[in-house]
Amino acid sequence: MNLRVDGLSVRFHIPGAVVHAVTDARFELRAGRCLAVVGESGCGKSVMAHALLGLLPGNATVSGHAWLGGSDDAIDLVAATEKVLARQVRGRMVGLVPQSPAAHLTPVRTARAQLAETLRELGRSETPDELAERAGLRPKDLDSYPHQLSGGMAQRVANALALAGDPPLILADEPTTGLDRPLVEATMTELRRLCDEGRTVLIITHDLRAAELVADDIAVMYASRIVELSEAGTFFAGPRHPYAKGLLDALPSRRFVPIPGQPPELTRLPDGCAFLPRCSWATQACDERPPWRRATATATVEGGATAETAAATVERVACHHA
Repeated sequence: MNLRVDGLSVRFHIPGAVVHAVTDARFELRAGRCLAVVGESGCGKSVMAHALLGLLPGNATVSGHAWLGGSDDAIDLVAATEKVLARQVRGRMVGLVPQSPAAHLTPVRTARAQLAETLRELGRSETPDELAERAGLRPKDLDSYPHQLSGGMAQRVANALALAGDPPLILADEPTTGLDRPLVEATMTELRRLCDEGRTVLIITHDLRAAELVADDIAVMYASRIVELSEAGTFFAGPRHPYAKGLLDALPSRRFVPIPGQPPELTRLPDGCAFLPRCSWATQACDERPPWRRATATATVEGGATAETAAATVERVACHHA
């Protein structure tokens, strides 16, 4: 199932200020591909994910479009009513793998009871045991309460709940939070398997190593904006935006050098480039907001074609100097 996000913006209205949580997000995700949205905490990644499912508080204003489905039967998730989202989208068209799955589960009910209720509400004939098997759980695991589950088991229960309605799109919001490295790799392997089966997968994460394991495409988010979008191979080989370069350089497996400074407050975003105070490339041109433009790729791929002509995802960047 295709997802096309066009100009998605989210504002939170609080006393005396407006939080610019997501600004003009644009990307397209096709069936069988995985997009990882990466960036520092607080940049707007999870807010964007929740906006797609209508799971924001009452002080939020959402604008733009997010088309889910084919050209003839697409649903605009931004314009959809709560009735449409509840009865057609959540669980049926989009399965949500929540952040901190153990905290997301009802603490006084067993995993089996929660899976059974979800299957019943979605009108599915599959049994909890069958669903558990698909998620890598043993039937006896389902008789445990959330506090009795390990981090990996809680993650698998969350995956099972997301798969209950057999949705074509899986939205995983920080699915590796609090997991040790082997469990991170197991979770990413499971999401990659779902993608290889033909599902569309959107992952929200700040873990670049996890994203590298699973993603076909990478969207880098900074201070509410997507500043770079490219295929994963292109991104990890050499990102174009200085913030994206900084994220990779901060990895222990690379230079292990943190990005200096702090992101701007989302209530006081500058008129120009939000990364300017932290950027070694900055010039006077950066006083103006950089346009979201198509980048010129130069890498070659098998057969001698350039990445510009061979890539399934058009590379875009918001930087005056990239």
